Amino acid sequence: MSEEPPGLKLSPKVLLIDPVRMLPSLLVPLAGVLFVGGFSARSFGWAAVGVLGAVVFAVVRWATFSYCVAYDRLEIRRSLVSRSVRTIPLERIRGVDISTPPMHRLLGLAVLKIDTGASGGGEQEGELDGVTVQEAERLKGVLLRRARAARAEAAEGAPDAPPTAPPAPPEERVIVKVPRAWLLYGPLSGSYLLTPFALAGGAIGLAFQWGDDLGFRDLAWDAGQWLWQHPLLIVGAILLLVLAMPFVAAVMYAVFNWDFTLKEREGYLVAERGLITRRSVSLEARRVRGYEIVDAIAERKAGIVRMWAIVTGLGDSETRGQLLPDVPRPVALDVAAQAVGAFTAPLRPHPPVARERRLFRAIAPWVAVAVVAAVLAFVTSMGLWWTVVVVALVLAGLGVPLGNDRYRSLGHGYDGALLSVRSGSLRRAQAVFERRAVVGWRLRQTWFQRRAGVLTLIAGVGAGKGGYEAVDVSPEQAVGLPAEVTPEWMAPFLRTSG
Repeated sequence: MSEEPPGLKLSPKVLLIDPVRMLPSLLVPLAGVLFVGGFSARSFGWAAVGVLGAVVFAVVRWATFSYCVAYDRLEIRRSLVSRSVRTIPLERIRGVDISTPPMHRLLGLAVLKIDTGASGGGEQEGELDGVTVQEAERLKGVLLRRARAARAEAAEGAPDAPPTAPPAPPEERVIVKVPRAWLLYGPLSGSYLLTPFALAGGAIGLAFQWGDDLGFRDLAWDAGQWLWQHPLLIVGAILLLVLAMPFVAAVMYAVFNWDFTLKEREGYLVAERGLITRRSVSLEARRVRGYEIVDAIAERKAGIVRMWAIVTGLGDSETRGQLLPDVPRPVALDVAAQAVGAFTAPLRPHPPVARERRLFRAIAPWVAVAVVAAVLAFVTSMGLWWTVVVVALVLAGLGVPLGNDRYRSLGHGYDGALLSVRSGSLRRAQAVFERRAVVGWRLRQTWFQRRAGVLTLIAGVGAGKGGYEAVDVSPEQAVGLPAEVTPEWMAPFLRTSG
């Protein structure tokens, strides 16, 4: 029987972090103990026991946790209550992410997460929370290098064996480093514009949620009633939040995307970003099947886009699959050409009835609101309803350019190697993926689409979202595109009777 390899411990500095992270879950019980006990010496004693228990639990959990890299596998061992060993074969490792939250960064620690490409969620993946930054970088290099070697050996049928020579230093090439001046594009994406309202809503919610426990709910309620009696102050507060939107959005965007760098290292695409929490995500280049380019209306006018990779077996693709934040479109297309290849075919337009459907959906609801408001205005003789009529008609008028833009955004194409579909206006997304990534086709038709004579063609892809839609295509396009991309699949269904 082979001897079990020795395990490595997390850094003992993590003991300074674990009790602090437990405080939010202990806050309510501790507050309850203090309020029930009337802030007596006994209450403070029980509260101290609770905090001490959290510290002891953190120490025991640290002492009973270990990990090791044993030739062809990574083992993570826990023995807090019962002994458990999680084994991750190196050949299944698809990427290794390193992040440094604020407290970790102060202590020189990092969180290392192993992506196995499993679809079952986090239970299939490993995490080392509290290794030193140097150890995290060392482990990342070892795991990715041995994972690639293990897959090569498995493909050749060679037996697993420990390395006989020290690995060569990794080769690294910077594909693009986003200049800090480009962080000013952040508010154009709209993702962070509502942050001031979210913060204000969260503060109000906490005031009422914790009001009973902390004894100021009546005060918060009285303040709310006083503000309701002074509407000008409410309007002023809303205007301040609106004015703060672009500034807060720019700050939040910079915090998450500070010094965004995309590198190529030993067959992996490595994206690094973040100011407060620095994160490094590795994507196995050979598993990248395409990319998705996204832009909002404001981004489109400025000529900037965001880009995500379409990768097989990638969990949390919205965060981990990001290749670029807001950058000029030519830069994104150049990166896409290096990662997957340049898409060279023009997008084919969809039938004119697709324009009619988009114009109807953008205009008809507001016209209906205007009609109902006009009827109510005549019945009730209230001037407020005429204001609703005017606002609804203005929005209906804005629906004309919106519907036309949504139609112009529709398209699909195939250049012999890459397939592309595009749709959307307020958030326009164009997916480009390899022909070999297509694993099936699906047609979908709603009752309204049936009446209009159009369909939605979905290309099933074993990566990314699992399927990408060409919306409102004609019946000829719904048959022609699959026959062009995968003629060997469609031939049995296209034979005509002799």
